[in-house]
Amino acid sequence: MDTNVTPEWQTVGFDELNTRQLYEILKLRQEVFAVEQTSIYLDVDGLDQEAMHISLWEGDELLAYERCLPPGLQETESTIGRIVVAPAARGRNFGRELVRRGVEHNVARWPGHNIRMHAQAHLEKFYNAFEFYTEGEEYILDGIPHLEMVFKVPAGT
Repeated sequence: MDTNVTPEWQTVGFDELNTRQLYEILKLRQEVFAVEQTSIYLDVDGLDQEAMHISLWEGDELLAYERCLPPGLQETESTIGRIVVAPAARGRNFGRELVRRGVEHNVARWPGHNIRMHAQAHLEKFYNAFEFYTEGEEYILDGIPHLEMVFKVPAGT
């Protein structure tokens, strides 16, 4: 990581990503979700084109990423998912800022819609801190224990 470059947040649609950014996003998702977590599944699932992509860059280096999906695409609610911090960038609180930005983005972009996520079960308390509440029982998704978690948007928002 270049310590002379200030990390910059970016929120863009699929068509606004350049090919280098898209490559880095897909590479990080595969590195963490498939290789590090030893979970074989189809990450490129046809939803990225309709998503908003929130990412943190330090120069050309991707530090953190998540995608936000509109209501009705994956779930009735809007969703946030593919939440990931690059291994070399962990411990800098980027994950907290990433989730905060995702919630703010979805509430502003799709007002009146709750936010659902398919969270890895071991992160339940982390997401509870952002007012996500567990719905239902733990289940296995792509070989990893998950929970359905929902952020209830306050009335009038």
